[in-house]
Amino acid sequence: MGITCHSVSGHVIGLDLSCSGLEGKIHPNSTLFHLTHLQTLSLAYNVLLGYDQLPSQFGDFVSLTHLNLSFCWFDGEIPSEISHLSKLQSLDLSLNNLNWEETTWKRLLQNATALHEIVLDQTDMSSFTSTLSNWSFSFSLDTLSLGFTGIWGHLTSHTLCLPNLHYLDLNGNEDIQVHVPNLNCTSSLNFLDLSYCQFPESQIPISFSNLTHLTSLTLSGNELNGSIPTFLSNNLQHLTHLDLSDNRFSGQFPIILGQLTNLQALNLGGNNFGGKLLLSSLANLTQISSLDCSYNMFEGPLPNKIIGFSSLTKLFLNDNLLNEAIPSWCFSLPFLTTLELSNNHFTGHTSEISSHSLLYLDLCGNKLQGNIPESMFNLVSLTHLCFSGTQSSSLHFPLFSKLQNLKTLALSGFNSLLLDSENNASYNKFTNLRALKLVQINLTDFSKTLWEFPNLDALQLSENNLEGKMPQWIQNIHSLEHLKLTHNQLSSIGQFSWYQLKDLDLSFNSLSDDNISFICKATSLEIVNLSYNKLRGTIPECVANLSSLLRVLDLQVNKFHGTLPSIFSWRLETLNLNGNQLEGHLPRSLSNCTYLVDFDIGNNQIEDTFPNWVQSLQYLEILVLGSNKLYGPIISLETKDAFPQILVFDISSNNFSGQLPKAFIESFQAMKGIGGPQAQGSYYFEQEDDVIELLDVSYDDSVTETIKGLTTNFVKIPTFFVSIDLSSNKFEGEIPDDFGELTALVSLNLSHNRLAGHIPHSLGNLIYLESLDLSSNMLTGKIPAELTNISFLEVLNLSSNHLEGSIPRGKQFDTFLNDSYEGNMGLCGFPLTIQCNNNVPQQEYPSSEAEDKFGFGWKPVAIGYACGTVFGIGLGCCVFWIGKPEWLVIIFGGTTTRIKRRSRGNRRARTT
Repeated sequence: MGITCHSVSGHVIGLDLSCSGLEGKIHPNSTLFHLTHLQTLSLAYNVLLGYDQLPSQFGDFVSLTHLNLSFCWFDGEIPSEISHLSKLQSLDLSLNNLNWEETTWKRLLQNATALHEIVLDQTDMSSFTSTLSNWSFSFSLDTLSLGFTGIWGHLTSHTLCLPNLHYLDLNGNEDIQVHVPNLNCTSSLNFLDLSYCQFPESQIPISFSNLTHLTSLTLSGNELNGSIPTFLSNNLQHLTHLDLSDNRFSGQFPIILGQLTNLQALNLGGNNFGGKLLLSSLANLTQISSLDCSYNMFEGPLPNKIIGFSSLTKLFLNDNLLNEAIPSWCFSLPFLTTLELSNNHFTGHTSEISSHSLLYLDLCGNKLQGNIPESMFNLVSLTHLCFSGTQSSSLHFPLFSKLQNLKTLALSGFNSLLLDSENNASYNKFTNLRALKLVQINLTDFSKTLWEFPNLDALQLSENNLEGKMPQWIQNIHSLEHLKLTHNQLSSIGQFSWYQLKDLDLSFNSLSDDNISFICKATSLEIVNLSYNKLRGTIPECVANLSSLLRVLDLQVNKFHGTLPSIFSWRLETLNLNGNQLEGHLPRSLSNCTYLVDFDIGNNQIEDTFPNWVQSLQYLEILVLGSNKLYGPIISLETKDAFPQILVFDISSNNFSGQLPKAFIESFQAMKGIGGPQAQGSYYFEQEDDVIELLDVSYDDSVTETIKGLTTNFVKIPTFFVSIDLSSNKFEGEIPDDFGELTALVSLNLSHNRLAGHIPHSLGNLIYLESLDLSSNMLTGKIPAELTNISFLEVLNLSSNHLEGSIPRGKQFDTFLNDSYEGNMGLCGFPLTIQCNNNVPQQEYPSSEAEDKFGFGWKPVAIGYACGTVFGIGLGCCVFWIGKPEWLVIIFGGTTTRIKRRSRGNRRARTT
C-alpha cells in the first residue's frame, strides 16, 4: 500500500490500496475521483462494491497509465468511459463479474495504442460477434490474458506472431480453435496457456516447434491423443514448466521428456499412459521440483533406486496401478514437501521416513501392511496425513498428538485401536487439528475416552460401529462446521451445541428422535442430511425454513408423517423427502425456491393435483413425485420454456389421467441434448482444499428409480442418467412422436396405463436408451424395426398389449427372451415358438413328440382335417336345402318329431 506524489506539483499520481481489507461501496461522488492527476491506481483484492456496477467515473482519470481493479467484486457492464483512457499501458479487470460491450472493447483497443498489458480473466466477452483473429492489438502488447472470457474464433499466427508478446493465456475458452498450420515468424512467447480450448486435429500443432523461447507451456484438458511429439524435447529446450494433463495421450511413459534438462515442473496427470513408470529416464532433470503422473494406468513396481530427483519437492503418483512395496527413496528425498501415492495397489510394510521436510503425505487407498512406522511421528512439520491400514494392523492414536502442526488427519481400515490406559487428557489434546477423518475403525472404546479438539472444523467418523447416544466429546466441539457420522448405529444425537455448523450428515444410522427441531439452533446450516434413519414425528417449520443459507434438506427414508411445512428457504437447491409418510397438499410456497435442482417427494401419501408451479423452476433437474396419491389430468404448459434442465421426470404410481403431457415432453430441452445438462447436484463449501479433499465435504443428489426392471438407489446420480417414468397411472391415447426427440434418454417407462395406437417409429432415435418398458397397455400394430437401432438397449418389455406381426431381428433384439413379448397373441417369430407366415402367426402343428406317441406325423393329420372339412361342408349344404334326412337321423340313433310350421319357408326339425 502506498501513495506517490509528483516531485514538483505535489499532486497524487500513484495510489496503491491493494489487499488493504477495504469494504463498502464507492460512490460516484467519492473523493477518490478528485485525484484527477492519477497515473497509477490499484484497488485489487478488496471488497468494494458487492453487486453494484463499476462507476463510470473511472473513465475520468485521463492521465492514467496503469489501472488494476482485479478481484474487487465488481458487477455489471463495463462503462464505455473506460475506452477514454487513451494513455493506458496496463489494464487489469480480472476476477470480477463484469461484462463487455463489443463497441467499448473495440474503442479501447483503438484509442489505447500504448497498451502493453491486458489482463481480463473471467470478464464476459461471450456476446461478441467478432473473433479473436479480427482484433487489432497494439504491436507493443507483451501480456494478453483472457482466460474464461467466452471469446471465440481461431487462434492464428496473427496473434502468436505479435513481435513483443511474451505472455498469452486463453485458458478455458472452449470456443477457441487453435489453427496454426504455419508459424513463419520468430515468436517471442515465453508463456502459453491454451488449456480447455479446441485443437481440431487433436494433436499438438507441429508449428509449435517454432516457439523456441517458451519457458511455460500448458495444454491441459484439450482431448489431445496419440503420442507426445518429439519436437517438444528437440526444439523447446528452454521449457521449465510443461503441463499436458487431462488429455488422452497414451502409450508408454514419454522418455523423450528426459531431454528437457531445464524442466522444473512436469504434469502428465489424467491421461491414458500405461506400462512401467520409467522414472529413471528423467535422471537428467536435475532441476525438476514438481512431477505429476497421477490418474493414469501406470502399473508394476516403482524402481528400487533412483537418481536425479535431488531437487524434487512435489511428487504425485496417485490413482494408478502401481504395486509391490513403496521403495525407500520415496521417503528419503531431502527437499520433498508433498508425497501423493494414494489409490494404487502398493503392499508390504512402510519404510522408515527420513524426509523431514514433508508437509503433505497421502498413502490412503493401498494395501499396506503392518503398523504406522514410528519415524512418522518425528515429522514435526507435517500438516496433512492420510494412511490406511489392514486387518493385521493396529492404530496407536494418542501418538498423533506429537504432530503439533497437523491440520488434517485421515485414518482408515485399522483392525484395532490402541489407547493409553491412563487417559491423560493433556496427552489427548490436538490443538491445531482442523479436520479429522476416521473410517472403518472400531471406535467403541474411542467414544468413551476424553479427547480435546479445540479448533476442529470438520469431523468424519463413518462406518465405525458407533452406537447409542452421540459421544460426549463430540458434543463438546463447539468449533465444528462440518460433521459427518454416516453408516453407524447412533440412536440419539444428544445435546446439540454446534452453533457454527454448516454441514450435518448423520445418514444411515438408527436415529429415532421424535423431534429434530434441535438443529434449528444452528442458524448457519447449509446442508442437512438425516436420511435413512428412523426419525419420527412431523417436520418442524423451523427446519424447512432453517435459515436463508439452507441449500440441502435430505430427510428421505424416515418415518415422518403429517403435512409439509408451509415455508421453505428460498435458497433451497435440494429437497428430498422420499420414503416417508407425509400427506396433504404440496405447499405453493415451494415455487419461491427458484434455485431448486432436486425435488423428490416420492413414496409418500401426498394427495393433490399436479403442481403446475414446478414449471417455473428453471434449474430443476430432478422431479420425483412417484408413488403418491396425486390425481387428475396434467394440463398444458403455463410457463414458456418450462423444464429446460430436467433430466429425471418421475410421476409414476399415481392416479394421473387424460393424455400424456405432450407439451412437457416438447419442452425437455436438456433431454434433447440442447445446451447440455448442467453439472448435477454436488455442493461443497469454499474451504481449504485439503479439508474438502480429505473429508469429502460435499453432498451429491441421490434418487431411487426403477431401471431395467429393478429398483435402483443411486446414492450419487451418474452424470449420464436421464429418465422418464410415467408408469402405473391412467394415461390414455397415443404415445407422442416427441419422445423420439429426447435423444439423451437412458430409461423410458410408460407401462401400466391405457395407452393405445402404434409404437412410434421415432423411438428408434433414442440411441442411448438402455431400458424401454411399454407393457400392460393397449398398444396395437407392429413392433417398429427402427427399435433395433438402439444398440445399448438391455431391457425391453412390450408384454400384455395387442401387438401383432413378426418380431424384428438383429442387434439387441436377438438377446431378448419370451417375457419381453408375452401376452401379445398376434406376435410371432424369434424368440417365440410361434412361427410367422408372411408376418402372420402360422398355425402350430403337432410336434415330433406327438408323432412318436401316436405313430403318425402331422401330414396325415392335415389330410384328415382337409377331408373332414369337405365332408362337413357338403353335409351342411344337404341339410340346408332338403331338411334333415331321416336316414341320417337313424344312423346317429335318433327319432324325428315334427313341429308346426310357423311361417312360410321356415322349416325346422328337432332331433330328440
